[in-house]
Amino acid sequence: MIKNRIIYNSFSDYQFKLTKAQESFIWDNGGNKLIDFTSGWNVTNLGWNNPEIAEAINIQAKKNVYAPMWTADPIQEEYAKQLTQSLPKALNAVGRATGGTEANEEAIKTVRAYTGRKKILGFKDTYHGQSFSTLAIGYSPDYAVSKAVGPFVPGFIQMNFPRILFNDKNELLVLKKFSEELEKNLSKKNVAAIICEAGIITGWGSTFVAPKGFLKEVRKLTKKYGTLLILDEVGTGFSRCGKLFGMELEGITPDIVTFAKGMVNGAVAIGVMITTNQIAQATLAKSNLTSTFGWTPVACAAALKTLEIHKRDNVWEKSKKDGEYLLKTLQLELKNNPLIEDINGIGMEIGVHLRKNEKSKMREMIEKAGRLGLHLAYADDYNFQIMPPLTIERDVLNKGIEIFIKMIKFFS
Repeated sequence: MIKNRIIYNSFSDYQFKLTKAQESFIWDNGGNKLIDFTSGWNVTNLGWNNPEIAEAINIQAKKNVYAPMWTADPIQEEYAKQLTQSLPKALNAVGRATGGTEANEEAIKTVRAYTGRKKILGFKDTYHGQSFSTLAIGYSPDYAVSKAVGPFVPGFIQMNFPRILFNDKNELLVLKKFSEELEKNLSKKNVAAIICEAGIITGWGSTFVAPKGFLKEVRKLTKKYGTLLILDEVGTGFSRCGKLFGMELEGITPDIVTFAKGMVNGAVAIGVMITTNQIAQATLAKSNLTSTFGWTPVACAAALKTLEIHKRDNVWEKSKKDGEYLLKTLQLELKNNPLIEDINGIGMEIGVHLRKNEKSKMREMIEKAGRLGLHLAYADDYNFQIMPPLTIERDVLNKGIEIFIKMIKFFS
């Protein structure tokens, strides 16, 4: 679709003009006030147009807005310090980027340069960016995109994601089978790295959840076979999953972690690849981590304030509590609904999966919710990815849940 000279793909079909956004609400061009259950896809975790972040940007804009790659603005160094001090001690070297795609590109280049291996292992039906290499991680060759613009960068292996349903009694078996398949792939010792999220798919739209112990098993086997672990925390980072960072869910330390989206709460473009000093020193001369607009001083001011708020207010604690409440409420109210296959999630990242026994009515359902006062994203044809701002008030959350349930029951 082309609307007002802007290209929208089928995934992000034009819904309306966003005329105003504040806290947990957005307003469309019809003047309708909508409760937001998207956070702009895990971006505005601290609520839309957070005033503290806006003020930090204004202050920095009066000082300096740009620093070329061979220099450093003091605020860039301060943010690098504060961010790495919030992570496991080993993760202490940052590669500047403008978003998640670029950060994951930097990660892929780094692991290939460090290990000398070329193969990268990822999971089918996942999203890590729009470049030719990041699309190769999770896009099937059968997809229209793959056929139209491929071939993608070679050397990528795709595994099935070890999905479990809520209260799955086969969770341990799923983990065991996954572990066996992963070890089979890694035992050849030709895989440079595995790239994955922290136990839940946020980028693709499926919101599939892995069994408990997934991250620990991945970390154990990657170490055993000399494979590096890239943890994509573009969606799971910054309190979304009930911890400041998703790696804390199972207490693992990856070799590389990438962030974007929630880093600045949507204020400006930024991304980052963070690795160990050892890996960075061994690869910096050959991995070409250049980014003209990576980490502008204004972006770093927004990022620094965003991180400060998350840590000051322990936002992840509210996220965990509200997420558990949201999950239990939806499961209770919709457990016997004929449309629903599963309701699962981690923290404030909840998936409501529809049964695939009839033609998808997803867009009709989203439109209906909008008319009732709730804004939903189009995740895929059979899943609602519910991801409200983490600062959402309980009464607003309840109203949003009420509308969502009413919409589901209308189509049942």
